[in-house]
Amino acid sequence: MAIGAFFDIDGTLYRDSLMIEHFKKLLKYEVIDPVMWYGHVEKTYNMWKKRRGNYEDYMEELADIYIDAIKNLNKQETAFITKQVIDLKWDSVYQFTRSRIKFHKEQGHQVFFISGSPDYLVEAMAQKYEVTECIGTQYLTDESGNFTGEIIRMWDADSKKKAIKYFTEKYDLDLSKSYAYGDTNGDYTMLCSVGEGYAINPTNELLHRLKTTDHVRVIVERKDVIYELDPTVKTIELDKVL
Repeated sequence: MAIGAFFDIDGTLYRDSLMIEHFKKLLKYEVIDPVMWYGHVEKTYNMWKKRRGNYEDYMEELADIYIDAIKNLNKQETAFITKQVIDLKWDSVYQFTRSRIKFHKEQGHQVFFISGSPDYLVEAMAQKYEVTECIGTQYLTDESGNFTGEIIRMWDADSKKKAIKYFTEKYDLDLSKSYAYGDTNGDYTMLCSVGEGYAINPTNELLHRLKTTDHVRVIVERKDVIYELDPTVKTIELDKVL
């Protein structure tokens, strides 16, 4: 049986959000109305950047606005923006995660990207890293290639669990010897499905859930230093500090 390595992208490999980068480029080239940013996204985005509130709640809200913003745009006509985002940002990643992808490929493991980012961004990122296969949130299009505003999401725990099941059956993987890398609560089932999991800069919610596991290692990367934390050690609650 083969060994697999499953990677989330946003916050796990890439340091930010590919979806937000794509949104910004659509605004820059005036493909979408700037009002979509200044009237809706800017406040939410700035709150997220200031780390005020729940990260996953912000990403849900931003995703809803993004989906509405690209509705009726033609996928092929905006492909040049997708390419530009990846060409500019593909290597703005965490050193630890990049090194782990290299390690798994050298070991002959099957490497997969399972991400909540739009499928067209995930596919372009997967090509850059030459991984085995990938799956992202599917943004559905009509017969003319225009986005319909409908999606098949891939950022929640149930969806990622189904994705792992699909890849496991397709590639005959031994999950007990496989690896997973994630950073949010949506990655929890992915991390728990394998023999060895890595939580990369985990959110507070994910960190709390990991206290009951013994096979998931917690990695924190800041500047040029990589730390490994013990998830069972008591952490300071942010709302008790502020």
